[in-house]
Amino acid sequence: MKPKIVLVEDDQDLGMVLRQYLEFSDFEVRWISNPKDLLKDWSPLEDCQLAILDVMLPFMDGFELSREIRKISKVPFLFLTAKGQSIDRILGLKLGADDYITKPCEPEELILRIKNILKRTEVISKPIIKIGIYAFVPSQFQLICQGETIQLTEKESELLLLLSRNNGQIINRKDILETLWGENDYFLGRSLDVFMTRLRKYFQKDNRIRLDSVRGIGFRVEFPES
Repeated sequence: MKPKIVLVEDDQDLGMVLRQYLEFSDFEVRWISNPKDLLKDWSPLEDCQLAILDVMLPFMDGFELSREIRKISKVPFLFLTAKGQSIDRILGLKLGADDYITKPCEPEELILRIKNILKRTEVISKPIIKIGIYAFVPSQFQLICQGETIQLTEKESELLLLLSRNNGQIINRKDILETLWGENDYFLGRSLDVFMTRLRKYFQKDNRIRLDSVRGIGFRVEFPES
């Protein structure tokens, strides 16, 4: 089954080119040129795997549209925009965007970024991952321990899922940043440190669980399975 993408782009020429290229790359695309149409009918988001949002849209910008989408859906999204200022990129990431790509962009780069997002946000076949005395439910963004449920953010859950896939190994800091945010950036690195501190706090009831910093490299992951 082809992954389904919702593309919100008001530029008719660019929208047509992107839709054709995405369909050629084996995606099913629903192209929406006016955000009003999406606000009236949210059904295109119900079974899609990714939303691509232009920032400069009529009626409301992509940032505002993403806020409305997040009220009713957890679908991953990326911003596609001519704006390249770091403040816009930071705002986009703060709003929960999985990536941010500026125009003009190479179609091949867009496809690679889309595939990276889909790869890291797919629900794995194991519904529950045991981490010491904890149970991690990635599909629900939940960490459960002794009857207590910790509700993770989507990004915390993505990071924990990535770490669990590298159990017993040292994972490179650069690889984490590029996988989860699409680039290795100083400010994103500071955000990563905040997320790691949160995860260590969540796991403080089981001292066998280790998320140790490895100077100059990244993190060592030790997750006992029971």
